[in-house]
Amino acid sequence: MHKKANSDICLNRIIVHDSFWDKYVRLVKEVIIPYQWEVLNDMAQGTMESGCIKNFKIAAHEEQGTFTGVVFQDTDVAKWLEAVGFVLAYEDDKELEKTADTVIELLGRAQQPDGYLNTYYTISEPEKRWTNLEEGHELYIAGHMIEAAVAYYESTGKRRFLDIVCKMADLICKTFGQEENQIHGYPGHPEIELALVKLYRVTEEKRYLELAKYFIDIRGKGENYFLKEEKKSGFKRIFPEFEPYNPIYSQSHLPVREQTTAEGHAVRAVYLYCAMADLAWEYQDKSLMDTCEKLWNNIVFKRMYITGSIGSSGLLERFTTDYDLPNDSNYSESCASIGLALFGKRMASITGNASYMDVVERALYNTVLSGISMDGKSFFYVNPLEVWPPNCMEQTSKAHVKPVRQKWFGVACCPPNIARTLASLGQYLYFQEQDMLYINLYIGNTTEIKLNDHTFKINMDSSYPWQGKIEMKLSGEEKVDHTLAFRIPYGSSDFQISINGEIVENPVREQGYLKISREFQNDTISIRFSIPAVFIHANPEVRADIGKIAIMKGPLVYCLEEIDNGENLASLYISSHQEIQEDYDENILKGTSLLHLHGRKLRSHGWDEQTLYQRKEAEFEEVELTAVPYCYWGNRKTGEMLVWLKEWFE
Repeated sequence: MHKKANSDICLNRIIVHDSFWDKYVRLVKEVIIPYQWEVLNDMAQGTMESGCIKNFKIAAHEEQGTFTGVVFQDTDVAKWLEAVGFVLAYEDDKELEKTADTVIELLGRAQQPDGYLNTYYTISEPEKRWTNLEEGHELYIAGHMIEAAVAYYESTGKRRFLDIVCKMADLICKTFGQEENQIHGYPGHPEIELALVKLYRVTEEKRYLELAKYFIDIRGKGENYFLKEEKKSGFKRIFPEFEPYNPIYSQSHLPVREQTTAEGHAVRAVYLYCAMADLAWEYQDKSLMDTCEKLWNNIVFKRMYITGSIGSSGLLERFTTDYDLPNDSNYSESCASIGLALFGKRMASITGNASYMDVVERALYNTVLSGISMDGKSFFYVNPLEVWPPNCMEQTSKAHVKPVRQKWFGVACCPPNIARTLASLGQYLYFQEQDMLYINLYIGNTTEIKLNDHTFKINMDSSYPWQGKIEMKLSGEEKVDHTLAFRIPYGSSDFQISINGEIVENPVREQGYLKISREFQNDTISIRFSIPAVFIHANPEVRADIGKIAIMKGPLVYCLEEIDNGENLASLYISSHQEIQEDYDENILKGTSLLHLHGRKLRSHGWDEQTLYQRKEAEFEEVELTAVPYCYWGNRKTGEMLVWLKEWFE
């Protein structure tokens, strides 16, 4: 495996200013972080008790009480701190930093003398440490704490949080491993593996990388660790729904290098694959990289929704089988799409192949954004592609589907995960090699980079995804020979680059990038392409979508909502043999391109209400329909929503 020199550009050098993304990114500091801080402190109106901050105070012996929440409740605080760290990387805010420092000090006081940091076990069952790796989430929590500490250290330069997690990680290194006096187990919920790689990269302590590798290499080998764990005296089941436990759920049914299909809990899977990609890179492990490619291809070609969401089963939030992609009962957890984007980012960086970023972009523009409201204060955990509010009923197969975003959740992993994703959006924009800069996403930003050790500033203005029109100004200290690689977006055509007004003739096209090698200094680069709205068909093996079509414009999937098109959206038919009319309306959904098309609606007029089934010829009426981006659905009025429409054949 060729070791490329791809690396991310530090987030403190990237400031996003984009007409599409600003409506969400600006909310992170202004609304999302303050709102979630209120929730974590049980001060938000109309939300269930979180207990997060209180748990740490109890663990630090500063308050009396019992543990509140699920066993992994600590991760809400960790992801909140990580989001704060990302924000502080590009925006100075002394008050926010002071608040975060106060929380970090609280974490330090709650940490046990040996480095252990976990409020559930510290408060409730201190004698049960490391006895339930299957369900206890101790290593999962540790992973999120590490990720948060690395982000905070990289943005502020302060070591306090980093020192706390290093002490914790050192304990984990002593506790787990292949020595006789160590635990020969691995996490039930992968997360710490990718976090340990991050900790290694910032500290250069090889033991953290080696432990990550150990967790990956031992997973699924021999007798399953979790099944052995269940047989031990005193094992306590935390989640009854896991009974009987199937190792497929935690991707521990086979050694990772023998896995060829994405299985089990979708979030756990993609977090695991992220770590596998990281380790394949660090150790130049071709077999591990080959496995990552097989798993990626299985997801993208056979188990992913058009919106970039994954995990089709509402039972155990998991993958099922190839092409099983129901639209009205799918789970498609917001966290799973975030994990898919993180996995794809790693694969793109390692391979230099733009097809991975096509999927990353699809997940970010659709499912990740649908998971949060435009006011930043309510969220979808589950992201279906078809909703009929009356049948989203408790104690049914659709109990997990919600027709409106929720203020918070008992298991609240998604809201802070979305917060940290929006705060770190810049990580997806560029990759860099010694002699090449990859431009991955056309999101407006200002960035400072090094090209051949010379400082350059980039200012990008973008009208994407509404139009394929981007202006990029590059200014440097002196002329530098370099290569810029521009991703050719999925769904685009007539991709063209002009530099200082002159079209670049016969550029190199390689792995989905258009590459230009020349001297750069003070240059204006114009990027032009077409991104029309088009009709999309699913593979006929996807039974849920046979005889149906969807609409996409660039990375955006569109949907119909009841507020625009009336009730009973399932009665609508459209023909793909028509021109889709586009209309940008700045007054709807804070500015969006609406799509207008013709359709037919099956009439219910004339049916005898006393007869459920009857012999009657179908009657249709002509209707005009309006589609909006899927990511915006549910932001105006509660009602039906539909992505896949029945196709009318002339």
